[in-house]
Amino acid sequence: MARTPFAAMLPLFLLLAALCATASAASHPHPLDPLSPAEITAVRSAVLASPLIPARPLTFHYVGLDEPDKPDVLAHAAARHSATRRRTVVEPNNALPRRAFVIARAGRASHELRVDVTDASSPSVLSHAVHAAGHGFPTLTLEEQFDAVALPPKHASFVDSVRRRGVAMDDVLCAVFPVGWFGGAGTKRVAKMLCFVAGGTANFYARPIEGVTMVVDLDEMAIVEYRDRVRDPVPKAEGTDYRARKAGAPLAGPEPPPGVVVQPEGSGVHIDGNVVRHVLILYLLLLLRFSLFFLSTPHSIWWANWEFHVGFDMRAGTVISLASVLDPDSGARRRVLYRGFVSEVFVPYMDPVEEWYYRTFLDAGEYGLGLWAFPLQPGADCPSNAAYLDGYYAGQDGKPVHNENMICVFERYAGDVAWRHTEAGFPGQLITEVRPDVTLVVRMVVSAGNYDYILDWEFKTSGSIRFVVSLTGLLEVKGAPYTHADQIKADAHGTLVAENTLAIYHDHYVTYHLDLDVDGTTNSFVKNFITAKRNSGNPTTGGAPTPRRSYWTVRREVAETEADGRVDIDSKPADLLFVNPGKKTRMGNEAGYRLVPSGATAASVLAADDFPQRRASYSRTQVWVTPYNRSEKWAPGVYADQSAGEDGLAVWSARNRRIRNEDIVLWYTLGLHHIPYQEDFPVMPTLSGAFELRPSNFFERNPILRARAPSDGAHSQNCSCSVR
Repeated sequence: MARTPFAAMLPLFLLLAALCATASAASHPHPLDPLSPAEITAVRSAVLASPLIPARPLTFHYVGLDEPDKPDVLAHAAARHSATRRRTVVEPNNALPRRAFVIARAGRASHELRVDVTDASSPSVLSHAVHAAGHGFPTLTLEEQFDAVALPPKHASFVDSVRRRGVAMDDVLCAVFPVGWFGGAGTKRVAKMLCFVAGGTANFYARPIEGVTMVVDLDEMAIVEYRDRVRDPVPKAEGTDYRARKAGAPLAGPEPPPGVVVQPEGSGVHIDGNVVRHVLILYLLLLLRFSLFFLSTPHSIWWANWEFHVGFDMRAGTVISLASVLDPDSGARRRVLYRGFVSEVFVPYMDPVEEWYYRTFLDAGEYGLGLWAFPLQPGADCPSNAAYLDGYYAGQDGKPVHNENMICVFERYAGDVAWRHTEAGFPGQLITEVRPDVTLVVRMVVSAGNYDYILDWEFKTSGSIRFVVSLTGLLEVKGAPYTHADQIKADAHGTLVAENTLAIYHDHYVTYHLDLDVDGTTNSFVKNFITAKRNSGNPTTGGAPTPRRSYWTVRREVAETEADGRVDIDSKPADLLFVNPGKKTRMGNEAGYRLVPSGATAASVLAADDFPQRRASYSRTQVWVTPYNRSEKWAPGVYADQSAGEDGLAVWSARNRRIRNEDIVLWYTLGLHHIPYQEDFPVMPTLSGAFELRPSNFFERNPILRARAPSDGAHSQNCSCSVR
């Protein structure tokens, strides 16, 4: 067998040495890794053993990473990068402490604890505090919701109401709804329960038992109030089921043929457990038959010119951290985002009657987005080239719960164009250059009750990050006496989508917390207003002696304080940028990223003094900019259930702190006013909104100018068509 010259193998050995150094560093958790099953178990052990909470039963409502201080994380990340470049090892004693933040309920009180799990074999409680009563409650657990919905069939008044409607109790299914807040101090942890008829359809939301409302005390697990106010017809089951075997015959007419993603050169990423690496590294390791465990750096993703960390939180769902992009000219890796996640999803319904007025959901704070992220379906939720990440959260008993296929990661080939130009100006010559757009998508789907939210983070080789929220699922409907729209004489607060079925008007406000670090932590928020001008004819005032009568120019305004950082993006045209004043291009422009909305820019129109609006006052403005504060994560405050608007984004921002040349956070709310239509029933076709963070004078030139041109040939292996 011929021997490979050592000189030819040297680059591979050097690469492997770097990987070994990375692997050694990775044997210790990344400081932003979500809590592992062993760590969650250790948290449970420490809390239950602590004498600080003697009351029982004790239930866990939130267990999440208590992230280290940001300067420590950045220093740790820099040390890791430096060690990788030097092919050395980050010493274990440089690893940051691992700590958990816990909210537990015991003795009708909410307890906050911080637990050290650096050594999971000997965890310790570092601090304990009791949350003040009357200022909100923690997230509902799945288990207590299941316990609550088992109560109505045993409640005599409810049994009688069901009988009088001619419904079989075996067909009844109930759900727990937060009560919201409508004045006063909520001292009891209660929720409302509504029930539906599940017989004959999986779409039980389409068959409400209208008029019946129950209040359940979640601490006592008992129904404490009951009311049967009206008796509108229960909508029929026919035509409501969305399951393939129940929805009817397939579409009559041509359908597109099934497709498949073909990557002739293989995938650009590989996941080993929760590890994503560029496939080239894997290929080199396979050549040398090297063990794959050396790639174990949990939750880290390297793809094309991007590097970032993927985490999970039981309240926020997907968390993206330390996103940096490679500068093709300097060869430096430059940070864009420190940490980002969905902070809240506010969904108020617009019917003021007794059974509906309180339906003003805060899905993240009341239900937990991560708790309702169910396994993704390969080939349907995500394409065939997707890889999957699992997650863990703490159940009500504190034990780790495994959530399989919770996040998918895939390269998207959508047929889009990254850049192109055809030049016909040269006589007898046609010049065409085109570069296809390939992006990396990180996806989670949250099925929060009736609605499904498809939440995408899309990373582009151009340096952009695109955020896409897609709504689908089932409408929340109201039983009504109407069978035709002509019968409706007053405001019905919704659309008649089927007989006896009103789909109620509502809003969706998805608020992102994005701690931007544009080429460093010292950033400013700049508003470039589009300003119309008359042509004065005088060059000294910007005019010119030509027939042109008007033009527009840019009026630059740098936000000084938080009051300047609140922007209604529909009020006046402007580019909104986040810049690093200390980093400039060779042309002298400040390095920056700009916010580019792409539809779904609705803001709340509820009265400022209305109770739901006071809880989610941030939803009246799409853009808020605040100085970084590690404790400021959740737009409505930590305790969203029955919150009164006393904590949260609007309260913090009212301090009017400095945001110029500071470490700043963007809060962006993507909003939709939803007027339902018949096509949204019984299951809603996907409706999307998006926004983008796009480099703006961040690079010296187009960063993908030198992107590889597509291969020649009229037929591509990724195309199922033929040209004749």
